Amino acid sequence: MNLIQILKALSDENRIRILNLLKYGDLCVCELEILLSMSQSNVSRHLNKLTNAKIVNHYKVAKYVYYKLNEDTIKEYPFINEILSHNTFKLEPYNKDYKKLKRYKDSGVSCDDLKCGKLYFK
Repeated sequence: MNLIQILKALSDENRIRILNLLKYGDLCVCELEILLSMSQSNVSRHLNKLTNAKIVNHYKVAKYVYYKLNEDTIKEYPFINEILSHNTFKLEPYNKDYKKLKRYKDSGVSCDDLKCGKLYFK
C-alpha cells in the first residue's frame, strides 16, 4: 500500500470521524449517515477513499454494506491506531460522535428502522 495514499485518506476530518466510529465495530452506510449527520453520497465518497487506501474493508449483508477497519493495514501502519486510540478521544467532535454511537447501539434500532426514518439521533 502506498503510504502517501494512506496519509491523504487520513487528511480529512470526516474520514477520521468515520474511522473513530469504526474502531468500535462494523457499521453500515446508513448508520454512519445518521451518526455523522452526513448525506449518503458524502459518506460513500469518504468510505471509497478509505477503501481505496485499504484502511477499511466492506462486506454485504442482505441489502446493506458494512464497513470495518482493515486490521492488516492497521498492523502495517501502527500510527493509524495511535491516532485512533490515543488522539481522537481528546477532541470534542469525536467524543460527541462516540456518545451518539453508544445511544444508537443501546437503542436496539436496526438499519431498516433508520431507512424508514423511525429514529434520528442528535
